[in-house]
Amino acid sequence: MAAPSVKGFPDFQRFKILAKDELTSLLDQSPGKKDLVIDGDLMKPLDRIASVSLLKQRGVDKIFKFDGTLKSMHGCEQRVYLVRPRMTTMKAIADHINSDKNINFMRKYSIIFVPRKLHTCLSVLEYEGVMGYVTLHELHLDFVPLDKDILSLELPEFLKSFYLENDQTWIHSVARSLVRLQALTGEIGHVHSIGKGAKMVNDLMNYIMKRDNNSDQDFSRHEIGSLILIDRDVDYVTPLCSQLTYEGLLDETFGIKCGTIEFGPEVTGKQQSAKLLLNSDDAIFEDVRNRHFSNVLGYLSSKAKLLQQDFDKRHGLKSVGDMKDFVANELRRLKEQKSVLANHIGACEQILGKKTKGGFEEYLQAEHSLLEGTSLRENVTYIEELLFKQDNMLKTLKLICLLSLTQDGISPQTYKSLKTQYLQSHGFEQLVTFSNLKSLGIVTEQETGSQASTPLNKVTSGMAAMTRRSTFKTLCKKLSLIPKSEDIDLKTPTDMSYVYSGAYTPLSCKLVEQVITRGGFTGMEEITKCLPGGVHSENHVKRSKDQGTPLKDKTGKSARQDRPVSKVVLVYFLGGCTYSEITALRFLGRLKGYVFVIATTAIINSSTMLESVMEKPPI
Repeated sequence: MAAPSVKGFPDFQRFKILAKDELTSLLDQSPGKKDLVIDGDLMKPLDRIASVSLLKQRGVDKIFKFDGTLKSMHGCEQRVYLVRPRMTTMKAIADHINSDKNINFMRKYSIIFVPRKLHTCLSVLEYEGVMGYVTLHELHLDFVPLDKDILSLELPEFLKSFYLENDQTWIHSVARSLVRLQALTGEIGHVHSIGKGAKMVNDLMNYIMKRDNNSDQDFSRHEIGSLILIDRDVDYVTPLCSQLTYEGLLDETFGIKCGTIEFGPEVTGKQQSAKLLLNSDDAIFEDVRNRHFSNVLGYLSSKAKLLQQDFDKRHGLKSVGDMKDFVANELRRLKEQKSVLANHIGACEQILGKKTKGGFEEYLQAEHSLLEGTSLRENVTYIEELLFKQDNMLKTLKLICLLSLTQDGISPQTYKSLKTQYLQSHGFEQLVTFSNLKSLGIVTEQETGSQASTPLNKVTSGMAAMTRRSTFKTLCKKLSLIPKSEDIDLKTPTDMSYVYSGAYTPLSCKLVEQVITRGGFTGMEEITKCLPGGVHSENHVKRSKDQGTPLKDKTGKSARQDRPVSKVVLVYFLGGCTYSEITALRFLGRLKGYVFVIATTAIINSSTMLESVMEKPPI
């Protein structure tokens, strides 16, 4: 087993190697030339594990992006589908096969399900009469390592599937990813679950490990000391807040897909676009990714001056040997840095331009006052103004969601008024969106007669007072989510709240801080009763290498672990996490002396989270 690779981080690149080996093995089972048809949302993850040249070496002739509308595609006599296990996808594949049959053009068909095949998919293939024409395989693509401390399943549909549709299909994938992780890094000693999905994942993980009885498991390795599983529905507020760190703003402005960003001509200043892999290997990006945006452009400017000084050194070179050495060793590196630096400066300028034009400061003020629970009347009026202007539908919907979440629902009259105005501004289709958000508990209507006797703020213009004591306000008070000091140093921060300009500390990250400080949920009863789904902790004892069961001491009780606990903590978000949360946890790790690894079903932001549950999201 390789030693931890980077400053205490386990070597997660092993996931890429395993996935690549498994993929090449599956392609080799279809010898000869073949076409590869890839599900759209698997294109980026596949780029991270296998190059085009590697696929060509395995006989792949052409690569197509899966299109369910096409009935047939010309190509080789072998076709391999690399797809997610969805019923609609199976119906489209069956249509492809039947279309080929109708013109008497027969091929060999293979379907590789990622990460596993489902009975519902097989039923569709049987119903369509094509089961006998296809060979079925599974590619257990679990974690895609996006960086030294970020692992993603790249399953953005998890949030809608589990929390809205109550589909538990992907729970198995999450649990299986943790089983495979522990096969590589050793058993995780302490597991803390926050939320219903987290508890289900932990239970299924334990069941799989006991059932599989991995006799070859090396239980002497314990690279990860603790696992904290968090359901997204425990904290919907944080992903709805505007991100203010550089990495978060890059995601919200340009969109980061599987750790890759594409800058258009408006950023590059050239005719062609530029694709950048955003990770710690990029020294410039590593320096600015976790900074508050207000400190980024100045830093990049100073970096540009230093880079220019390095370029100017060539004028002081006197000998031909020195000049040759400079060209051979330094010039290429300096040119690459210059190109990357120019792209980041161009991105900053684009972000600044969009923020100054869109009334961002006023929007941010409304957002922060909602988090503080102040100026409710003014904020409702501001939301109505945005609706009247038919401003960006996501922008307005975020504020409505925050209004509901921070107040434990919206009073009936206000809810009806805002909902009606939103539908009139953005279309009747959004009625389904409101229904979905209500099912998720993001936008809810307060029950009649549930208001307290002392109003928090009387909302005029015919709107009832919002008077309930919010659980969010309780959590804010118990966990000090709203910093009391207004003077937060954004350049050299001392608190996680800097990721939101000192206005708010991410609830999810604060819960992680409490768990690692207390070693569990002891003493957090007043807090945990406000969290949906409950909490659970367990200390995994040593397992017998032969039996896969906990060892017992002389009294018959499970023996406690006597090994030192690793300072590496895996925080697993079910339903997605934001780059701001990742930044906050990195800061917490430096503050507390821990190494945090963030695993997630997907990287999300406020827009992508809402779009996933909207009936007709903006184009």
